[in-house]
Amino acid sequence: MIDDVEALVTAESPTSDVDAVARCATVLAALGTRLTGRSPEWLQDTGRPHLRWRFGGGDRVLLLGHLDTVWPVGSLAAHPFAVTDGVLTGPGCFDMKAGLVQLFHALASLDDLDGVTVLVTSDEEGGSADSRALIEDEARRTGAVLVLEAAEGGALKTERKGASLYDLTVTGRAAHAGLEPERGVNATTELAHQILAVDGLTDRAAGTTVTPTVAGAGTTRNTVPDTASLQIDVRARTEREQLRVDTALRALTCALDGARLTLDGGPNRPPLPAGSSAGLFALAGELHTALGLGPLRGAAVGGGSDGNFTAGVGTPTLDGLGAVGGGAHADDEHVLVAELPARAALLAALVDELRGRS
Repeated sequence: MIDDVEALVTAESPTSDVDAVARCATVLAALGTRLTGRSPEWLQDTGRPHLRWRFGGGDRVLLLGHLDTVWPVGSLAAHPFAVTDGVLTGPGCFDMKAGLVQLFHALASLDDLDGVTVLVTSDEEGGSADSRALIEDEARRTGAVLVLEAAEGGALKTERKGASLYDLTVTGRAAHAGLEPERGVNATTELAHQILAVDGLTDRAAGTTVTPTVAGAGTTRNTVPDTASLQIDVRARTEREQLRVDTALRALTCALDGARLTLDGGPNRPPLPAGSSAGLFALAGELHTALGLGPLRGAAVGGGSDGNFTAGVGTPTLDGLGAVGGGAHADDEHVLVAELPARAALLAALVDELRGRS
């Protein structure tokens, strides 16, 4: 398993580099073929590759993962693949290449894969714009979805917030800041008002966060700025809260006469509610105990995954079945080697149980 993780990690695959993603997909296709005896379908109508393995009808359980990472090509120079004292490191090892290795080793341990579909996409870290329809179509035709996203501290993801993404543009009027600033409409000042208004939409009691993130304005020190921009990240436990925030953002008004606002974006991922995962998590807990692995923990998290899409179309979904470790997207990204076979065994037991159900 370590050798297979190394092969994937050293095939660097940032989402934005389609050629690099395709090279990594070739490595993964060979790995999956070797372990399951079945070659994948290459789904790349737009030029971006996604891989699908279908066994028999493939309509009992969908295993879902992604091979793209947030790490640019060349990251291996500063973050080489390594295993030290039982800790595996390297860009993308935790999120989520070790999870993909666990997936195929789990399948390799089973005698019958009839009813199983595996879908590995290549744009999850960028928002899944290319693969969303494919993911949702696969989820609609299956009875359950198991997502191979990583597990911080070993806890499965039983609930995920929905995510909405927005870009707010302020248009003002330029003027000389020293000679006649009164003739301008200061987009930076208007942006300051909007940032406070946006931040005020947060409702922590409801679990909703509305976060102004990237902001920019102006061209030169002595010019009243005529444009400004703001990126907004929204996380909510319910679609009702997503709608509330969406409505409020679209109702924003200017504080300065002569300023204009333009809002782009909207809900990106629906929530993965606890009810969607409850049955699968209970089953996973029973199997985890039967395997002698002790009690299984679950966690509600703010981050989204492609499991949000599968839960959004009504298919029971359990997330966080990938590698155990930490440091996703960070310099200390790592995987606990001892957990690799244990998590593969749990996944195999889950697949076998779900695959065998009528």
